[in-house]
Amino acid sequence: MANLKDIRKRIGTIDSIRQVTRAMKLVAAAKLRRAQGNMEQARPYARRINDVLNHLLPDIDRGTHQLLTMRPAKKKAFVVLTSDRGLCGSFNTNILKYAQKVIDEAGKDQSQLICIGRKGYDYFGKRGYDVVEHYAGFWKDLSFNHAIEMADAVTERYLKGEFDDVRVIYNEFKNVAQQEIVEFHYLPLVLEEEDDATIKDYLFEPTKDEVVKSLVPRHLTVQMWRFLLESNAAEQAARMTAMEAATDNAGELIDNLRLEYNKARQSAITTEILEVVSGAEALAE
Repeated sequence: MANLKDIRKRIGTIDSIRQVTRAMKLVAAAKLRRAQGNMEQARPYARRINDVLNHLLPDIDRGTHQLLTMRPAKKKAFVVLTSDRGLCGSFNTNILKYAQKVIDEAGKDQSQLICIGRKGYDYFGKRGYDVVEHYAGFWKDLSFNHAIEMADAVTERYLKGEFDDVRVIYNEFKNVAQQEIVEFHYLPLVLEEEDDATIKDYLFEPTKDEVVKSLVPRHLTVQMWRFLLESNAAEQAARMTAMEAATDNAGELIDNLRLEYNKARQSAITTEILEVVSGAEALAE
């Protein structure tokens, strides 16, 4: 049976870890409330731009817009969103496995990666994938300017012909306990009409063609902003859930160790009593 001193030391160590995980859970919960609020504010605007473009695209010549023109997808690009830090359960593991599967199916040699988040860059960089650009260290100070920078960088490379098709893979926030991996067709712009679209037949000034030319870059930036917000909220939710589970597990382990400690202590006391009794009987004889 384990030494009493060793058991007390283990209990103290685990209790310290439990305090850390409990604090991390509270921090993640506070960040989640803020991230979820920003995400919910961005969703309606992103959907509205999507509806407007869906209404306009059938009436224009897609061939006159480089970002709308369909071309053979000989070279593909994948934008993979992960976190910079771990301790968030399977948040990064699931999306990295999914992204690797999709990229391998598309052809590793014909695919380029843009990694948003340090975990994705480290994972694919070590495995010999063609990572042409990466972003890290910005999640704490996430702002719309980051979305502008990333959307502009992807669009510029697409217009230069570095790749013909761009997919964004990210975690979409559903609720605190659930995140869904989404693969979004980012470029060329392919939109599916929403069932609840309420846009009527309006007169446009300037022309529809000019409106689309103005809206498409804005749409790409807004969608990138939404991806970042969704991923950030999903990360905080995953971290909060993971830290809550770790805190509960630490509590259960402490309870088991205390039971083991009490058993060991009782055994030691019993042994001492037997020794005393045996000594007394020996003296009596």
